[in-house]
Amino acid sequence: MTSVFRIRRDLLEQIRADLRRRHPFAHERVGFILARAGIVAPTGIAILAYDYHMVADEDYLPDRRVGAMMGSAAIRKALQTAYHAECSMFHVHSHGGRGTPWFSGIDLRESAKFVPDLFNVAPRVPHGTLVLSETAAAGLCWLTAHERPVPIDEIIEVGAPLHIHRSPA
Repeated sequence: MTSVFRIRRDLLEQIRADLRRRHPFAHERVGFILARAGIVAPTGIAILAYDYHMVADEDYLPDRRVGAMMGSAAIRKALQTAYHAECSMFHVHSHGGRGTPWFSGIDLRESAKFVPDLFNVAPRVPHGTLVLSETAAAGLCWLTAHERPVPIDEIIEVGAPLHIHRSPA
């Protein structure tokens, strides 16, 4: 199955700006991208980002083992948003720098714990996670709670000029 994630450049820049903000104790910020998904015949999926849900300062937990640890309130708010909007949710964070990023081992382990929970409130849509750099992006998509995630083949920044980021996996 081929997967394409499309996001308006202005929305992506808004997300990057939020993720750059300093936090009192977390070393990085995280958030969630709201999206709609559709099947592209015969074997593809298109994910269209349309909004951003930032994680509030008070919803981070101190944890020296990771750059940012979301507390249960952050996850509960993301679950409520997915439920009420009946939308796909994609956790997002940045590794900074330039070039195509990829997920750390901690990123992969932690996302595997909470992304499948999104299917409890929005079971008919895909969910996932994105990692950004200042110039590119990469992502993983879960099609169901019980399957392994698949790399997002292309992340397309819609704007002039158009930017296409291809999965390194």
